[in-house]
Amino acid sequence: MSADRSAHTATGADGSPARGTRFSETMLGTLTLDDEDRTRRIRLDLNVSADRVLRLFGTTPARATGRIRITGWADDPYAQGELEISPLARHRIRYRITFTADGRPLTLDGWKSVTPRRPVASMTVLPYTLYDGAARIGTGTLRFPLGTQLLPFLASFRFPRRDGPGVFLAPRWRGEPGRTEVWYTTVTDPDTGSGLWLHHELTAPADGSAPHAHGWAAVFPKDGPVRHARFGPAPWAPGQSGFDADGVAVRPGRLTGSAEDGALRWDLTERPANEPLFTFPRWSWRRPLLPAAQMLPAARASYDGTFTHDGTTLTLTAAPGASARIYGHGNARRWAWLHADLGGGDVLEIVAAVSMRPALRRLPPLVFLRLRRDGRSWPRRAERTAVGWAGAGRFRADIALPTWTVTGRSGLRRIRVEVTQPADRTLTLDYTDPDGRHATCRNSERADARVLLERWWSGGWHTEAEWTLDGTAHAEVGTR
Repeated sequence: MSADRSAHTATGADGSPARGTRFSETMLGTLTLDDEDRTRRIRLDLNVSADRVLRLFGTTPARATGRIRITGWADDPYAQGELEISPLARHRIRYRITFTADGRPLTLDGWKSVTPRRPVASMTVLPYTLYDGAARIGTGTLRFPLGTQLLPFLASFRFPRRDGPGVFLAPRWRGEPGRTEVWYTTVTDPDTGSGLWLHHELTAPADGSAPHAHGWAAVFPKDGPVRHARFGPAPWAPGQSGFDADGVAVRPGRLTGSAEDGALRWDLTERPANEPLFTFPRWSWRRPLLPAAQMLPAARASYDGTFTHDGTTLTLTAAPGASARIYGHGNARRWAWLHADLGGGDVLEIVAAVSMRPALRRLPPLVFLRLRRDGRSWPRRAERTAVGWAGAGRFRADIALPTWTVTGRSGLRRIRVEVTQPADRTLTLDYTDPDGRHATCRNSERADARVLLERWWSGGWHTEAEWTLDGTAHAEVGTR
């Protein structure tokens, strides 16, 4: 399945952003391999996303990510594929899910045959065939357990507003002095363990002088020192689709450029694999009333292409990462940032910052935390982690190096995040904010992270999920 999406904004008939569909589904069943006599148990947990509201009398294509478990043989939390949802037009709902077992890619292919006489029963049974390439290696049947999964299935449906990732790449700056706008991308190469960082920035000085574009690229090898190079400053020429200056470009689906006379070069295609994620409240991106706002055009993405540094070329294939955007008045007084791909379509994004505003600079860091798990974002409103909400205490950050932490509770869940940026995997960079003051960031694209999510039930806190990232977390601590 391709995760490509339109780079343009999806719109409804009245010109407003169109609505999509999201839901989660769990199916249980059996698998019989052709070269075995025994039957194995199988469980499939999927998060399904479509770019439109489901069409009962038409065909709706959808993407799927999730986890597949086969007793004694496979447990792949990175399964992905596609659905063809056509219950009335073609009388079927087809599934094609790819996953890995014993180190080889396999495809589960089957469909629910929807019959008018038994609509409920026929929509809960999925016969399938398992393929290794073009060769059949097994067959089985999955069933949707109505008794235990119907209510969670119905409750999982969401109809989010669909803004195409490309719309968020367009420049926000409209000529005001004292503004900063950033396009940045972080990637982990699964083959070598290297981390990549591409930072593109527009700075409009507060004194009204001419704006300029600049940035840098960095590679964090698994073995060896961090390498970086800068590009710019260059005159800023406003564009319609993204960043374009000094031979470096960020456009929908593509990042290209070079730095330090070609010592670092990159040509990457970007395939969004998830919906936009607003780390700050959504309204703060559309109406810039806060000192700054950050968001991800796609919470997760995969990257293909090449990144060359000092004669060494990394060839990326489906490398996980994400691109993000920042717009505001400049850097915070103190800040910490984390992007963590947790696997199985789950992702965690954190920004903790102390504002430069006189009324806010004496406060502890305000935390904006968004956990997208099983296709749903927690907390439901970004403001809850920053200011507390109806019985849930405000989230707290302890910003330091090499280790910083974030803790907090919202509703019946609480979380603890511990991020470690080892000195030999951290790059220190200085740059100038629009007000002329200097900022220093300490960035690692090979950070470690420990995430513990707990839920309150039966009178106590119990572990709901736990993740450990060794060298694949993207993190930063900065000061002014």
